[in-house]
Amino acid sequence: MLTFDEAQIWAWVSPLLWPFLRVLALFGTVPVFGQRNVPARVRVALSFLIALAAQASLPPMPVVALDSALAMMLVLQQVLIGLSMAFAVRIVFAAVEFAGEIGGLQMGFNFSGFFDPATGGQATALSRFFGVVVSWLFILINGHLLLIAAVVQSFQAFPVGPEPFAFLRATRPELWGAEIFSLGLWIALPLIAMLLFTNLVLGIIARVAQQMNIFAIGFPITMGVGLVGVMLTLPLMQMPFTIALERMLGMFQ
Repeated sequence: MLTFDEAQIWAWVSPLLWPFLRVLALFGTVPVFGQRNVPARVRVALSFLIALAAQASLPPMPVVALDSALAMMLVLQQVLIGLSMAFAVRIVFAAVEFAGEIGGLQMGFNFSGFFDPATGGQATALSRFFGVVVSWLFILINGHLLLIAAVVQSFQAFPVGPEPFAFLRATRPELWGAEIFSLGLWIALPLIAMLLFTNLVLGIIARVAQQMNIFAIGFPITMGVGLVGVMLTLPLMQMPFTIALERMLGMFQ
């Protein structure tokens, strides 16, 4: 007759439980995978598959009874690390959307705001367009594979332990907000330069040919130049996005 005790059950469950919780917290909130149109069962099944497939490369997991106080601390640690990795990726996406906000402000597109189902707030047309483009770019550059590799290697950098907040000293997430402005300005800088030059030219025309109604022709000219600038900016978006994504995920490896 096959018999087993409680200690054996914990020894079988623990190597799979802690990676599963960390991966589930990541894929439950990360952009693209954590959106509302992705079913929860798909995210749970994908997290379980990744945790199961990564067993060969993971370090030994502590065997802890699930009804103990230490188990609650370990659960809190896995959830915090998974949410922090998702927040790091979201910072990169927010930087690209911030570039769209800046460009749309210069072009006059910020008058057309609408509801964004991904964030539950208001988004402008150009910002939403940049968000959709960068979501496709995330898949095309194999960002999902970088994400899986980062979460697997995070068990080497931040192993399962009783201190849930120890990884905060190494990653320092309070400084990540600066990435939004630096990367967003980096992406939007060519578009801002084009629109600034256009406004300077329109200002000179308004002074030289005062009989022209600059307010009537300025808006379509600015919008047309902005759309051309957006078309020229899109091929250049891959490099800063990839560099920023690798740098943010590198903190967990």
